[in-house]
Amino acid sequence: MLQRRNLILGAVGILLIIVIALQLVPGYARTNPPITRQIEWNSAETEQLMRGTCMDCHSNETVWPWYAQIAPVSWLVVNDVNEGRSKFNLSEVGSEIESDEMIEEIEKGDMPLPNYVLLHPDANLNETQKATLMDGIRATFGRGD
Repeated sequence: MLQRRNLILGAVGILLIIVIALQLVPGYARTNPPITRQIEWNSAETEQLMRGTCMDCHSNETVWPWYAQIAPVSWLVVNDVNEGRSKFNLSEVGSEIESDEMIEEIEKGDMPLPNYVLLHPDANLNETQKATLMDGIRATFGRGD
């Protein structure tokens, strides 16, 4: 019994040392570059839905959660944000915004990402909210043809 307890405590200690050591490994920078594009949203509701579902990854206005400070989770979060910004960035002039593609991703359920929705329950839109968001994207950005 005592031997098992010591084994468990040893494993927890090793795990703790690994987690602390990971914090010393340089990771990706959590940045919010300057905003060079101001979007004129068709409505406050569209803006609110976009902020709650899209803009943490597709803008320079990312709200970095507490777990984005802790490796190795921080590496995954920063990677997702950097990848999202590389696809399109709502905050930068010159970043092409394909409204049809955005709408298609929402319709298919591919966006927002399931792991984002898991940690941000407000991003789990019902069908009415999805329709409102897609209509708002069309009205704000036009068609992406």
